[in-house]
Amino acid sequence: MQLDIIFENDQFVVVNKPSGLLSVPDRIGKDISLKMLLKEKYGEIFTVHRLDRDTSGLIVFAKDETTHKQLSQLFEGREVEKYYQGLVYGSLMNEKGMIDAPIMEHPTKLGLMIIDQKGKKSLTDYEVLENFKSFSWLQFQIHTGRTHQIRVHMKHLGNSIVCDEIYGDPKPILLSSIKRHFKLSKKEEEERPILSRLALHSYQLKFILNDQSFAFEAPIPKDLRALLQQLRKLKK
Repeated sequence: MQLDIIFENDQFVVVNKPSGLLSVPDRIGKDISLKMLLKEKYGEIFTVHRLDRDTSGLIVFAKDETTHKQLSQLFEGREVEKYYQGLVYGSLMNEKGMIDAPIMEHPTKLGLMIIDQKGKKSLTDYEVLENFKSFSWLQFQIHTGRTHQIRVHMKHLGNSIVCDEIYGDPKPILLSSIKRHFKLSKKEEEERPILSRLALHSYQLKFILNDQSFAFEAPIPKDLRALLQQLRKLKK
């Protein structure tokens, strides 16, 4: 698999992770992970933070223990600006706002996160960038790094992330479902989905390390761009 490296220096590497690839090995350990691929390339590599398997975009790994400690402290101390972009179902009541709702792991269902007063403080800022009525394109800034945070918070608002198989509707998006008078081309026997993965992308990261400012951006992936393009056409 070709690694999409956005930036690297002697201390750390920033990768644009594709959707569907694990950040780090899971408990079972049989699927390929980004960390395994980076280990093959660099030898030693250290996990700083994670992205959900189905979320694409920016992720940082440290190349040495000192940098690992420094970067981990920045992430834990909320000194990293983390921006995501994503497509949700429906229109939101407010164009922008903050979701302040504590998150914890479900007591019996492994890997499922829920909102509960006993949970850890979780803060997400959101802003609607484009409204397509049945869908909205949003930018999120997360101030805490809880597992599935944006996905849980958007479910809580009633506007789950598109193609979210845990917290929303897992069904892929077909062009025929959004476009009136859709006709399948004669070459194709069946319609291929325009999007069949979680519509969430880690878009921007900003931090200061050893008095040096860093800012990274990962372009919106092709499948998400194609869907947005169609939604914009239909909006006209």
